[in-house]
Amino acid sequence: MFKRFLKPETRYARRMARIARFEKPIAGRRARLMAWANMLLVDHGVFRLAYLNRHRVGAGALWRSAQPSPGDLARFHRDGIRTVVSLRGGREHGSWPLQREACERHGLQLVEFVLRSREAPSRETILAAKAFFAGIEYPAVMHCKSGADRAGLAAALYLILHEGRPVAEAARQLSARYGHFRFAKTGILDAFFALYLRDGEAKGLDFLTWVETAYDPEALKRDFRPGFWSDLMVDRVIRRE
Repeated sequence: MFKRFLKPETRYARRMARIARFEKPIAGRRARLMAWANMLLVDHGVFRLAYLNRHRVGAGALWRSAQPSPGDLARFHRDGIRTVVSLRGGREHGSWPLQREACERHGLQLVEFVLRSREAPSRETILAAKAFFAGIEYPAVMHCKSGADRAGLAAALYLILHEGRPVAEAARQLSARYGHFRFAKTGILDAFFALYLRDGEAKGLDFLTWVETAYDPEALKRDFRPGFWSDLMVDRVIRRE
């Protein structure tokens, strides 16, 4: 709550300081304790110990989940997983160095494909997704913080671009089953696919052609209106990224 009253430059400076701290390799017992405490308490990892929100995506060797702990990554390795995809981008929590260390220890390839949950998907990101999914080694797990929104968007893109599934089917990866709230700011992801079905598929355009030639992220952002109570729940109560 207090963060909202800080100047933008102060918030930015604090975020950069957190990133600088957790970009370093974990050295010593105190640093390890701080990383674990941050992951469990600040990054809400204590809830993910009870439920990782892990689900298989389509017919391929791909899974979606919330942010994994070192123990989860060890289980992924035992299950034959080869690649871990982080969709989060931000490296300001203890989850990041712990994940990086665990992936190195178990021989898992850690890659990033950054997505946003409260913005209209960028044209460049969507167009890059096809090559990304074609280039990673499977079996793979991709994750965001909670496994609900960015993981849902990535799963839908995988089904459309890698498995050739219909957009209407793939868009069901964004649903309450996975903890996704379509009437909060995160609902802009649902609106993105709905816009294609209305203005792209209905006119005979395939998905990538529509994204490249007709999709307007700024117009989608301008026209989307989140619901007040859903937005309050997502941003202020459960504090999603």
